[in-house]
Amino acid sequence: MLREIRDLGFEYAELSHGIRISLLPGIFEAVEAGEIKISSLHNFCPLPMGVDRAAPNLYKFSSDDRRERESAFKHTLKTLETAVRVRAGLVVLHTGCVDMKDYTDKLIDLVTEGKKGTPKYEKLCQEVIEQREKKKARYVENAYESLRRIVDEAKPRGLKLGIENREALEEIPFESDFDLFFKEFQDPTVVYWHDTGHAQIKENLGFISHRLHLEAMRGRLYGFHVHDVEFPGRDHRPPGLGTIDWASLKPIVEPRHLKVFELSPSVSPEEAKAGVARIKEVWGPE
Repeated sequence: MLREIRDLGFEYAELSHGIRISLLPGIFEAVEAGEIKISSLHNFCPLPMGVDRAAPNLYKFSSDDRRERESAFKHTLKTLETAVRVRAGLVVLHTGCVDMKDYTDKLIDLVTEGKKGTPKYEKLCQEVIEQREKKKARYVENAYESLRRIVDEAKPRGLKLGIENREALEEIPFESDFDLFFKEFQDPTVVYWHDTGHAQIKENLGFISHRLHLEAMRGRLYGFHVHDVEFPGRDHRPPGLGTIDWASLKPIVEPRHLKVFELSPSVSPEEAKAGVARIKEVWGPE
C-alpha cells in the first residue's frame, strides 16, 4: 500500500481511519526502512479490534453515553501513540454531532433533482438550523470535555490536533461556531483542518461560502484534505474533475500548510496524478 503511494510520487502519506491493526507491523517496517514518511493520522487509527471498515464516527466525543465517550478517548490515545511511533506530527479528529435526523442526504437529493430554492428545500434548511441550535448545548459540552482531555495527552507528545470541518449538517463544530470553538481552545495544539470536499458540499447546499469560510479560518489553518466534488455531493474526486474553484482558494494557501490528497478508491492512478498536477498548477509546487 505504502509503496504504491510512494510510486505515485508522494514522499509522505496519511494513515487514515481504515487501517486495521494487522497492517501496523508492515507500516512500521516501511517507515523505519525509509520507504515513506507519515505526515498525519486520521482518528481512529488503527481501527478498533473487530472493526474491518473505515469508521471515524464509531465512537463520538459528543455522545450522551459516558461509556462511548470513554471508548472514543481510549482509541484516540492509541491513535496518538501510533502517531508518535511513525513520527507523524498531526492527528485529524471528528469531534461528534448533535443527535438528530439526517438532513444532509435529503438536501443533496433535492439539489440533485433541481429543487434547491423551492419552498420545501427552504423549509428543510430552516428546520435543520433550528433543530441543531435547539439541541446542541449538551453535545457540544460533551465534545469539549473530551477534547480537553485529548489536548492534555497530545501536547506532551508534541502532536497537533486537526479539527476537521465536516460535510454533515449535524456534525460539530458548525461553521458558524468555529470562531467560538477556537476561543475556547486557544492552545496551539488545536488547529483547523480544512476538508475541501466537505466545504464545497455545504456551499452547494447553500449553507456557507467555501472561500469565505476558509478565509475566516486562516489564523488557525494547518492543512488540507484535498479532493473535488462532482455537483452536488459526490466527493473524493481528483482535483479538476469536480466543481471546486481552486484558484479562488489560492490566496489563503501557504507552502507551510500540509496538503493530503484524500481520493476515492475508484480513482485510477492516472486520474490521481492528473489531480495532483492540477493542484500544483493552480496552488504552486508546494
